[in-house]
Amino acid sequence: MEWEAYIAIGVAVFLVVGLAIRLATVEMLAITSLAIILLAQHLMDTTLLPNASEAVAGFGNSNLVAIGLLFAVVAGLEYTGGTELATGWLLRKARTLNSAQVRLLAPVAFLSAFLNNTPLVAAMIPVVGDLSKRVGVSSSRLLLPLSYATIIGGMATLMGTSTNLLVAGAYNMTEAGKLSPMGFFAPSPIGIPVAVLGVLYMIIATKWLLPDRNQAVSASDDPRKYTAEVQVEAGGPLVGKTIDAAGLRNLQGLYIAEIQRADGTIHAAKPNEKLQANDVLILVGNLESVVDLRKIRGLVTGDDQARKLQVPAWKRTLVEAVVSPRCELLGKTIREGNFRSHYNAAVVAVARGDKKLEGKLGDVELEVGDVLLLEASPSFLHRRNESRDFFLVSQVDGAKVLRPERAYLAIGILLAMVVASASGIPIVTAAIVAAVMMIGFRCCTSGEAVRSVDWNVLIVIGAAFAVGLSLEKSGAAAFIAGQLVSFAGDNKLLVLAMIYLTTAVTTEMITNNAAALLMLGIATETGKNIGIDPQIMALAVMIAASASFLTPFGYQTNTMVYTVGGYRPLDYVRFGLPLSFIVFAVTMVVLGSRLP
Repeated sequence: MEWEAYIAIGVAVFLVVGLAIRLATVEMLAITSLAIILLAQHLMDTTLLPNASEAVAGFGNSNLVAIGLLFAVVAGLEYTGGTELATGWLLRKARTLNSAQVRLLAPVAFLSAFLNNTPLVAAMIPVVGDLSKRVGVSSSRLLLPLSYATIIGGMATLMGTSTNLLVAGAYNMTEAGKLSPMGFFAPSPIGIPVAVLGVLYMIIATKWLLPDRNQAVSASDDPRKYTAEVQVEAGGPLVGKTIDAAGLRNLQGLYIAEIQRADGTIHAAKPNEKLQANDVLILVGNLESVVDLRKIRGLVTGDDQARKLQVPAWKRTLVEAVVSPRCELLGKTIREGNFRSHYNAAVVAVARGDKKLEGKLGDVELEVGDVLLLEASPSFLHRRNESRDFFLVSQVDGAKVLRPERAYLAIGILLAMVVASASGIPIVTAAIVAAVMMIGFRCCTSGEAVRSVDWNVLIVIGAAFAVGLSLEKSGAAAFIAGQLVSFAGDNKLLVLAMIYLTTAVTTEMITNNAAALLMLGIATETGKNIGIDPQIMALAVMIAASASFLTPFGYQTNTMVYTVGGYRPLDYVRFGLPLSFIVFAVTMVVLGSRLP
């Protein structure tokens, strides 16, 4: 190997080890790795390492741009409640970790065979956050299995992942591919059993191999107990459903104190109690849980006060305000003081220490120190910070008011994007059109779309392109691959296994697409030399390049959940290694049976 190869390998090792021991932040390690490569290339003026333009080209890569745009698309789903609408009917009944996994992983694995897994994971991340709160577990127990489920599900068809399409396209352009092109369901005999066995493995092994990385939300997290009031929307999806069927029985950190009917009667919140139109639900719980309650379709602010505000829904936000001794409405009930008209803000919930307030919110007499959760315009923050009526006014993070009337529109935009991508339109084109439509149709604002982008994820992926390119240009990846294959000799099954393992190792070192392209030519030539059908070798490369379970950076969806789930690199090894063995074993059995 040339000295450039040692530099490339050293940088890759530095990045992996640095992440493992948490030497610095993820984005800092990625940028430092990029800086080392650029400095070495500039000082030595070598062509075997990427130059400046090549090294930063990853940040302009269409796949990276598409991921950034997908965050904006997902923002439209989140702010309209579209994700909850699309998945709530299935996930709302989950009560335990195993139940949540079954309802999440099996459908996701199936959808991944026909949808690109990157936007699917992007759309499901906020749903998983809500699901983890509902069942009382850390989101780290669900996010990595979500990523792995999309990967193994995508192995079943050519359109399941970009890697499959890339390998099939490159193979079909070869002489062997022209004689025997790879069909749409060519990887299905491997992908289907892998998906079934992989989902079963994750459901069984999660509790032992995947630790909690951040504490689940509990009612004790917030010493204040908010009393909230919501109303069952007449003609909404919750009318006629029991509390249990509506997903309101086991709200994490929140419970229904009573139900007040339109006829004035008060009912206990029994699991089998059926909800009626205009029922008023009195709930008690912490702030975050009250905010999450607003994501449930069919519930509106008590007496529909929010819709009576002189502010369009897409401009509203949630704020907390502490009542001062100079408040004009002190000693009056919220209804008597005509709070909404007085402040152009609707009271969503009231907290008075750890006390449970009785009755409807409109009947609560305001006292000094009461904390009000209000739905109002952003200008309320500026006006009331200078007002004597409240001690403190602060915006609630991540609590933008949803636009439920646009939920179906947001889902339609997402489906149109997926169908467009599946029909051959580049995903970056489909994603930018979808992002513009989300903003144009007011599913989210441009500010919300920009703030939704996780820049750390984009920085890491962009820098990873440079690290992978340095391994490829320096010849380090080819040298490692060649050394591994040379051990196989003339044993066909061993050759197949070594090609698979070499691709799997390489894809963990660089990106999956780069690993697939690097290994495809080696694999097909090796197959022809020892009498193995080149398509068998191409399928081995296809599956192995997607089977990235051991590092956060071998596959885009693994990177996307890395920081959100609070994972460490060792979590990927511990949880992903058995899954890697499952995929390897199935591939060897299926493809090994076709060897001459």
